Amino acid sequence: MQANQQTIKNIYTFRGKGLHTGSNVTMRLLPAPENHGIKFRRTDIEGKPTIEASADNVKFTDRGTVLEASGARISTVEHVMSALYALGADNVLIEIDGDEVPILDGSTAPYAEPIASDGLVEQSAVKRVFVVKEKIHYKDEETGSEITIFPDDTFSADVMIDFNSKVLGTQFARYTKDTDYTKEIAPCRTFVFMHDLEMLFKNNLIKGGDIDNAIVIAEKPLSEDELVNLSKIFSREQIKSVKQGYVNIDEPRFSNECARHKLADLLGDLALSGVKIIGKVSAVKPGHKINTKVAAMIKSAEKENAKLAGIPRYNPDDLPVIDIAGIKKLLPHRPPFLMVDRIIELGHERVVGIKTIGINEGFFLGHFPDEPVMPGVLIIEAMAQVGGILVLSDLDEPDKYSTYFAKIDNAKFKRKVVPGDVLTIVLTLTAPLRRSIVSMRGEVFVGNSLACEADMVAQVIKNKE
Repeated sequence: MQANQQTIKNIYTFRGKGLHTGSNVTMRLLPAPENHGIKFRRTDIEGKPTIEASADNVKFTDRGTVLEASGARISTVEHVMSALYALGADNVLIEIDGDEVPILDGSTAPYAEPIASDGLVEQSAVKRVFVVKEKIHYKDEETGSEITIFPDDTFSADVMIDFNSKVLGTQFARYTKDTDYTKEIAPCRTFVFMHDLEMLFKNNLIKGGDIDNAIVIAEKPLSEDELVNLSKIFSREQIKSVKQGYVNIDEPRFSNECARHKLADLLGDLALSGVKIIGKVSAVKPGHKINTKVAAMIKSAEKENAKLAGIPRYNPDDLPVIDIAGIKKLLPHRPPFLMVDRIIELGHERVVGIKTIGINEGFFLGHFPDEPVMPGVLIIEAMAQVGGILVLSDLDEPDKYSTYFAKIDNAKFKRKVVPGDVLTIVLTLTAPLRRSIVSMRGEVFVGNSLACEADMVAQVIKNKE
């Protein structure tokens, strides 16, 4: 069942610091029209450039997902994208007066909760959906991370994390259609290990880090020097002692909170594919780099599917709409110059014909004996004959008229047509029949490949008595 696109119901304003830049920013989420997608607008830059939330615009993934386009950059987009994706929002304009999305409390809950509470607005356009029909797999040999997406009837995601940590151990998290994202995933906070925290602090990479917006994990008791550094990092009074475990919390919100947060990140990064995914995601040690790589793979596959969606599927077991006998009643052509075997689709504006190319075609005797190739002009002729059927079948007395092509423009030949090929010939009206003149767009496919295309103008003339 098709679902429609959705946008948010209200305007939501968020203020806070960027985790890495420390900059104070104000960010607003605004409803957007259908087919808008999710876009960021940098209101602090002249011209207010927009950056589409797309895998094509991923610039960096070291410590968060960074997008760049139109000479502007926006960092750490994964949390807000996760909330919008999980809740089903397709069209949102995000205005921000800085270069990094605010970290807030380190989870996606500040974004998810108000939107979920208010609900979404359904729009008239159909939601873009990518149905996984064949397994998608990507592995990062350097890190050991891998993501596999299997065909399934619904969307689900399984995440496994393993940082070789005595504190965390190996953790698993799952998201299904029955998961309450706002209660079970959104509250889970980002996390950092003490050894990474010190490195980030020394390199000035977490200017907005705070003891309240991340879970800090210590693999061993901290020394006096480490306690002093920790106090400096978070601008707090001297922290007296920390044993092995969680530095700034008594216990996690869930036993697998860190895995759940990685799942939230995964959803936010996959949202950059721009489609609702129907498939089962299995992610082992996911991170922003591999997440966005897979999002790009999905986006590319969805584009290819969109191209193929317009190509008619020919099943030789199906009965034709018009068989060869019916074709002979509409067209004056006869073998060996009849270039269409059957019509499998016929409407007022589109027709689809089939021509099987056999080795016994007469033109192969001279074109060419050692390397038989169907002449391009005959591919055009096949296109013209199918177009003639489209025009004549709409007339009251088709046997009293013939079509004569007056003009052929923009003819392009994309690949050879050879013995054994089956041509799927598609003609679509671009201008209706008026004063005996009709315009059509023709395409000829071999399998999923476009072999020939052309624009045609034909004149319909009454036969002599």
